[in-house]
Amino acid sequence: MDLNLQSRADYETWDVSKNAVTGKNGIVIAQEIEAANIGKQVLLEGGNAVDAAVATALALCVTEPWMSGLGGGGFMIVYLAKQNVVKVVDFGMISPLQLQVSDYPLSGEAGGDLFGWPAVKNDTNIHGARSIAVPGSVAGYSLAIDQYGRRSWSELLDPIIKLAERGHRKTWWTTLNVAAEAQVLKHYNDSAKVWLPNETVPSVPQDLNDDFIKLGKLASTFQLLSDNGAEYFYKGELAKDMVDDVRAAGGRLSIEDFQNYAATIKDPLISVYDGLSFNLEPNYSAGPTFADALTRLPDFEYTKLEAEKHFAIAEALIEAYQHRLNTMGHAGDFGDRSCTTHINTLDADGNMVAMTTTLLSRFGSRFISPSTGILMNNGINWFDPRQGKPNSVAPAKKPLSNMCPLIALKNGQPVLSLGASGGRKILSSVFQIALYIEKFSMTLHSALAYPRTDVSTLDKIIYDPRFSDQTIRELEKLAPLKMWEPTAFPSAYAVPSGIHIVDGVANGAAHPFSPLAAAVAC
Repeated sequence: MDLNLQSRADYETWDVSKNAVTGKNGIVIAQEIEAANIGKQVLLEGGNAVDAAVATALALCVTEPWMSGLGGGGFMIVYLAKQNVVKVVDFGMISPLQLQVSDYPLSGEAGGDLFGWPAVKNDTNIHGARSIAVPGSVAGYSLAIDQYGRRSWSELLDPIIKLAERGHRKTWWTTLNVAAEAQVLKHYNDSAKVWLPNETVPSVPQDLNDDFIKLGKLASTFQLLSDNGAEYFYKGELAKDMVDDVRAAGGRLSIEDFQNYAATIKDPLISVYDGLSFNLEPNYSAGPTFADALTRLPDFEYTKLEAEKHFAIAEALIEAYQHRLNTMGHAGDFGDRSCTTHINTLDADGNMVAMTTTLLSRFGSRFISPSTGILMNNGINWFDPRQGKPNSVAPAKKPLSNMCPLIALKNGQPVLSLGASGGRKILSSVFQIALYIEKFSMTLHSALAYPRTDVSTLDKIIYDPRFSDQTIRELEKLAPLKMWEPTAFPSAYAVPSGIHIVDGVANGAAHPFSPLAAAVAC
């Protein structure tokens, strides 16, 4: 038997499903169940959707730390029920003021991480101190709470401090994610101490007892933020400690970077399609490309064959991606190291949040600030290392990201909160699921489990073999195909989640192929 002919359908052989939830008093969805339950508790104790989203994000610093954290950044879309408006909280990363373009000389080889940029010597744009951009998460979370929350910053941090003191609960998912980055983590002393104890990848004990990984000084950092407020991250000793740690390792962060950083609140980009108003991040995200793809869709007739609908969706996405790459900077292939998490929340009053937050790559820069226990981002990897491009690396500049949180309204009322993690795969995922719900009349639960494609490489279409033969033949007309099952790891089609309101009833669901992801209801 020629083993090369064996189908990739044999890669994973289990049947996978997750339950959807219905919540009259609120819903929280996250990529890790402990964090989702902390958000739920905030709702039960009188917090609103914004409070719950921030609490969940802070908990993920402990429970899913390779995906997001205090050292990262992102975007929050907020629907405010009382005012009946949608706002965007932008807490994206910014490159350091003192960044030196000469720190990223091209090696002459092809790159291998995320975006397929030409390789930089020693991968200084991918990991280590010079890959670190100014983090925005703390500013974004605190601004959202100040403007729209009901709970205080210190109240939200109380359970997080206890969680951080306990440490990260080991699971087989921990083992897998650490193993995927072990060869890079081992180069950074504090990262290796935490994640590679005794120079080995941590594993789950066989005695059926929980085991925990201590996260350095992260718990004491949370305590400092509780005692001194979020501004202490940017204008207090924490900022000085992070700067000193990064500069000692050769990075370019400065006190000025932290003092000058500010999260912002702005109006969303609104794209109207088939009676739905999609509210998107307007600038440094996949939001504009989502809106562009909507304009490229043909009219879907109810009699149109499903295969032709999938062809039209893929074609619109490919054309929108081509426009994005030509005008906004991203180009090339990608690997499967994207490090992002998505959170959806809804409260009993109808406030709704879709938030995507990230360190960029898995474990970000792989550099832990030893004085603070904070795992830092590698936001410089979002930039093209070549000069003269729309998204070229430069000082004090926001990079173009792939995040695509959205909230959709119908007849002026929210009906959908949606988003995903997964790097360049996010847009394809979110776009298809939104259309499955709107044009294929699927439930959210069905849409999350339904086959999808990924077109983000442009030169080929990754497709789920559960598509019909007719659909596959239609897709072949657009680009060469590569088949991949919807596996837990690697994730070929992103990790989406959402909340869908139908006839006044809110339904929440998490990605079925993400093992720790969960939707919980109040």
